[in-house]
Amino acid sequence: MANTDPDTISAAWHPLRGRMVKILATVGPASRAPDMLEKLHHAGVDAFRVNMSHGDHATHAETIASIRALEVVINRPITVLCDLQGPKLRVGMFRDGRAVIRHSGHFTLDRNPEPGDETRVCLPHPELFGVLKKGQRLLIDDGKLRLRVIRADADEILCSAEVGGVISNHKGVNVPDAVIPVPALTDKDRRDLAFAIEQGADWIALSFVQRPEDLAEARKLINGRAALMAKIEKPAAIGRLDEIIELSDGIMVARGDLGVELNPEEVPPLQKRIVAMARRQGKPVVVATQMLESMIEAPTPTRAEVSDVANAVYDGADAVMLSAETAAGAWPEEAVTIMNRIAVQVERDSGYQARVNFIETPPDPTTADALAGACASIARTLPISGIIVFTGSGSTARRVARERPGVPMLVLTPAVRTARRLGLLWGAHAVSTRDIGSFEEMIAKGKRMALRHGFGGAGSKLIALAGVPFGTPGSTNLLHVVTLAGDELIRYAEAGGTET
Repeated sequence: MANTDPDTISAAWHPLRGRMVKILATVGPASRAPDMLEKLHHAGVDAFRVNMSHGDHATHAETIASIRALEVVINRPITVLCDLQGPKLRVGMFRDGRAVIRHSGHFTLDRNPEPGDETRVCLPHPELFGVLKKGQRLLIDDGKLRLRVIRADADEILCSAEVGGVISNHKGVNVPDAVIPVPALTDKDRRDLAFAIEQGADWIALSFVQRPEDLAEARKLINGRAALMAKIEKPAAIGRLDEIIELSDGIMVARGDLGVELNPEEVPPLQKRIVAMARRQGKPVVVATQMLESMIEAPTPTRAEVSDVANAVYDGADAVMLSAETAAGAWPEEAVTIMNRIAVQVERDSGYQARVNFIETPPDPTTADALAGACASIARTLPISGIIVFTGSGSTARRVARERPGVPMLVLTPAVRTARRLGLLWGAHAVSTRDIGSFEEMIAKGKRMALRHGFGGAGSKLIALAGVPFGTPGSTNLLHVVTLAGDELIRYAEAGGTET
């Protein structure tokens, strides 16, 4: 098993991270320089998020090119996730740039394009006027202002200000009590998605998903060229969560807008529920937003933030995400280092494995699921150093990861695209390598690559999982326990420690 001492582990340059959970970091002005990207990867970043809400295509293209150049330097696949902005609702302009809404006063949102004042403002989203009803809430500027609908018709929405305050140009509007009939993809999103695919993004994150149908257009436009992640940040999505998870390739618990539209105390149990549901379906799940937010300005996190990250790791999330901490913060490298240390420390806890396996993941009645469950059982019974998974699509690796087996996976795949996508999968150490053609070649290659990537030494036992005939998708039907011998170490050293 890899060294998990947080005081001695080298997060990036040792082949194994020393932890199962992955770290996803957002790239921005504070981190897009090539030398900083390298520092962040060295500190523990497994995947980079490109936020399409900010910046232009030229800047994003340069960032992605720098990440791909870093791949060549470190000879490891790095995951790139492009996060689409989605249909963000915003108010229009004010005559003086801002206005003050009085507490308990009336305020009108209308379709008049003239600049607003302390009594009204334009709401340039006609679809809202047909669905809002008396008593429903509108939250403005991330919930800092709270309005309650008194009357709504085709041209005006008259509201009472439950919480007033300063409102300024283009502030965001959240509508937690209604499903808004807006398309999941705006024109900007379609342009950004086409750009992301052109740049070779591995994951596309779809914002403000409300229903399973929202995924259909994005899936069609992606056309298999990237994996699709649904961001859960609208209460409307919760009622159809099972369907949304089934139609996506991964899930993000986007606690920013989710925390605005729900009462604060509702978010933690919902986060646990979403993580559990995604795990049961074998889909990677990312916990995101405000994880170490104080580190945007401070070099150390609060104790509450440390506990927040730790709880997500204990829940068995596949990845934890940094947003503004690395995109625009003053301490991006330190934020990643702290997150890495928290994750490593949690996974060293003697109670971690019991906690992470508290969620039941009943297998489907398939050979592949049965063998994935057997891997976890064997790893709990024998002193296994790792699980070698041969896969083309990554499906077998996802099945094994769902079981949270307690040892890392060495995922060997002939597809670079698959290796990159697995950067958000719990416990997966993906390597792009030539395909195999026989059982003997599988065992020999598995042993060589296990030695090369630090999965054990002389006497170490590993599980090999593959499908026969080799190279056939969905044929996982073979499980074999192998032991690394001393003479194999000698031959590996004589060959210079490289793949042959």
